[in-house]
Amino acid sequence: MSKIKKPIIFSDFFTEGQYETEVALISEHTGSNKLNIGVPKETILSERRVTLVPHSVRTLIGYGHEVTIESGAGLQANFTDLNYAEAGAKITHSREEIFKSQIIVKIAPPTNEEIAMMHPDQVLISPLQLPVLKDDYLENLTKKRITALAMEYIQSDNGEYPIVKIMSEIAGSCAILTAAEYLNNTREGGRGVLLGGISGVPPAKVVILGAGMVAEAAIKVAISLGASIRVFDNDIIKIMRLQHAVGKQLHTSSINPVYLAYQLTSADVVIGAIHSKTGRSPIIITEEMVANMKDGAVIIDVSIDQGGCIETSHMTTLDNPSFVSHGVVHYCVPNITSKVSRTASIAVSNIVTLLLLQMGNKRNLERVLYDSPGIRHGCYTYKGCITNEYLSRRFNMKYTNLELLMTSKQ
Repeated sequence: MSKIKKPIIFSDFFTEGQYETEVALISEHTGSNKLNIGVPKETILSERRVTLVPHSVRTLIGYGHEVTIESGAGLQANFTDLNYAEAGAKITHSREEIFKSQIIVKIAPPTNEEIAMMHPDQVLISPLQLPVLKDDYLENLTKKRITALAMEYIQSDNGEYPIVKIMSEIAGSCAILTAAEYLNNTREGGRGVLLGGISGVPPAKVVILGAGMVAEAAIKVAISLGASIRVFDNDIIKIMRLQHAVGKQLHTSSINPVYLAYQLTSADVVIGAIHSKTGRSPIIITEEMVANMKDGAVIIDVSIDQGGCIETSHMTTLDNPSFVSHGVVHYCVPNITSKVSRTASIAVSNIVTLLLLQMGNKRNLERVLYDSPGIRHGCYTYKGCITNEYLSRRFNMKYTNLELLMTSKQ
């Protein structure tokens, strides 16, 4: 007689081991693999997201790590202090206590005041956001010997950028929906145009720069609304992948300045979605091109977190998100995904949690950096050294190759 298998209770299956410390693992190593993680409340750029959400905190606590949350850190993403406390986090009203943690995780770059509260040899995980980067930012990090990882430059094993990819998916959808909002008459300067048109009325024309994940998400939303789309990118392989992902033939072109300028004269919406792998995004649309666009047209520069790919762009915030230049409405919010703060927070938290668990398993960041070229790619300061060549050139600071530092420590 065959043995009857005990049915699997899925709630038990998925949570098995989540709340147990890895005692055997700790006993096998000298020292402890327990991490002390601090999550401060964001205070700049009208930031509404939070780096770790309660279910991720529960996972980290289950693996034996400590998580301290500043009171109110998750409120604008609709996560209360009670949610975090129930997940096992320590709630504190003291910012100084948060910045004493071994690892600081933030969804916005730290201010100089926050860096001043940090202590030597801490680990910082946050975005870099080049447009708001000041000369003294890197100086302050290196003086404190802080090891800093830029979320947007961390790579997975297959060379992709997981944070950028998931945020790009959200940003692409938000960009089209925001453009649709600014085209109508509820916003000052709106042309009163329905993005998708209607029977007997032509749809709005959308020009998208870039053929990556932002473009893919934006195109899917724009197609569903019925907009007319033009896509520009110099990487033909990316354009081919994009058309396959979207499932239909698109109007595409390489970035030819003459043809691009011609298309822009009749564009209702322009989405800037050019991502740089190392530093600033290149300028694709000049001020002269913008000046020749229609009055009331809308530019959404999603690349603004890397400096922007449109010459007339400059950074804005969610509190004051737009400005008009040459009669064209510009929306240049670097954290556009904060418009859907809860969704974005969960997406970021899923990825950051895996990174933290990896650091815990290997006991220290040095081991993680040595073993993972992708994470090493995101490290821009290491124990007093600038390890990002672009930043060293931009701020005229000494560059040190991180791979050489890692080799010397083994």
